Amino acid sequence: MGLEVGCDDSATTVHAIDMACCENLYFVFNCFLTLGGIGYLYKQNLDKTPYGRYVKSLGKQVSVPAKLAWFLQELPSFLVPVLLWYTTDRRTTKSRILLLVMFCGHYFQRTFIYALLTRGRPSPLQIVIFAMIFCTINGFFQGNYMVYCAEYDDAWLTDIRLILGGIMFLLGMAINIHSDDILRNLRKPGEINYKIPRGGMFEYVSGANFLGEIIEWFGYALATWSLPALSFAFFTLCSIGPRAYHHHRYYLEKFEDYPKSRKALIPFVF
Repeated sequence: MGLEVGCDDSATTVHAIDMACCENLYFVFNCFLTLGGIGYLYKQNLDKTPYGRYVKSLGKQVSVPAKLAWFLQELPSFLVPVLLWYTTDRRTTKSRILLLVMFCGHYFQRTFIYALLTRGRPSPLQIVIFAMIFCTINGFFQGNYMVYCAEYDDAWLTDIRLILGGIMFLLGMAINIHSDDILRNLRKPGEINYKIPRGGMFEYVSGANFLGEIIEWFGYALATWSLPALSFAFFTLCSIGPRAYHHHRYYLEKFEDYPKSRKALIPFVF
């Protein structure tokens, strides 16, 4: 098999690679993402996260323009892994480069393209700060794991997990980008009213953009076959899955002609 991880000699598929890799620290991180995801899921069942359409009133809150907010909060997830890779002296394989490009490619698009094009509403400063902190921590652990902990030889390029995971990742990214484009073009510059999104996966679910991102990260988890990536995919599901449900309820309440056949997140199911 092409994957060896860790800093422990206790298993045949695990061996010491670098002092920068610590299994105990990654255990804590995986627990943090898993339990944090469950907690965030519970919180969103009680109240919607206050950004976008769910900001009732900024009042005296300090807000950040949408373009700047998305740029600042997504940047660490791109920049931190790139810096980790740039400063390492470890041998780089094609498999590891590909997996790093997948992770950083998503955040390059979110940081330098999506943020530039978005027409969203301003975000409360505290939401932006929390997002920046999370993206910095997650960017470090995902990047550090890929650079220092996991060893993928070139045989991993033909492994079925990488192939299927890569297909899922690209499919999810395509759905996510296409759905964002549909949402962005629903309103003309200056318009603030919400409209019914149509086309693409929006014909099946209200949260097509969220579905795409969830597929992306579960595809990445499969491609890397790693617990940090799986924990992040689970956290993503818990954090934006409920938002798709909230959007679905919002559309049903606001628009009498909203398609009744659409589901919230999973086509034909939920």
